Amino acid sequence: MNISGTARFISDLHLTSERPDLTARFATFLANTASEKISSLFILGDLFDAWIGDDDLAQPLHAEVCELLRRLHEQGTQVFFIAGNRDFLIGDAFARASGMQRLSDIEKVGAGDTPQNLAPVSEKPLRETAVIIMHGDTLCTDDTDYQSFRQLVRNPAWQADFLAQPLTERRAQAVALRQKSKVATREKSQDIMDVNADTVQKVFAASTCRRLIHGHTHRPGYEKMMLADGAAERWVLSDWDTHRGDALEMDAAGNIRRIDLSR
Repeated sequence: MNISGTARFISDLHLTSERPDLTARFATFLANTASEKISSLFILGDLFDAWIGDDDLAQPLHAEVCELLRRLHEQGTQVFFIAGNRDFLIGDAFARASGMQRLSDIEKVGAGDTPQNLAPVSEKPLRETAVIIMHGDTLCTDDTDYQSFRQLVRNPAWQADFLAQPLTERRAQAVALRQKSKVATREKSQDIMDVNADTVQKVFAASTCRRLIHGHTHRPGYEKMMLADGAAERWVLSDWDTHRGDALEMDAAGNIRRIDLSR
């Protein structure tokens, strides 16, 4: 799997049938990605606002997104996916139908490199062009309630039990969970829901790589950090919403630029 060309990174689109404008913007972005001959597209989680199982592929929005990704894949762009906190149940069936490859929660990507799981860390030395990629929710360790919930729903036994339920029941549970999450978010401080600086440093400490790209926090930005062994940088992707949205693009030399997708 050669990703030595230009790569793009997106996160937190939260696609839903209630927001056809976001799906249309996504379609335009994918068409541009194909026309620009982008080598690889990395979707860093929360492609959908909720995902209740691959047996819901026939839902019109899911079928449309699947076809859009399949078309991009067939036009020569490799598509990779890291699960987010909303769509961690995306499985092999969706991946096969869309032509994308699922990745682990944290990966490294460098010019000319194949994505490699960072747990455990590979002994292969990283190029300076390499970046660590992840959704970003595991960096928010101050939000202990969420981290406990994450541990529960990532348990294979919990997932098997949930997926064994009829689609109608799963849809109802997903709606209830989203409402509960919205209430909890309003009651939490913004600092609790942001990344923990010590956790970010631990991610860097586990790798010789010194660049990180993630989403999840909905706080797009760039941070330059000083570690014990030198400088590091953290790039944060935006969520997609009204007048919001972006992508990061990394060329073969490792240069990163932000693309405005807010319209």
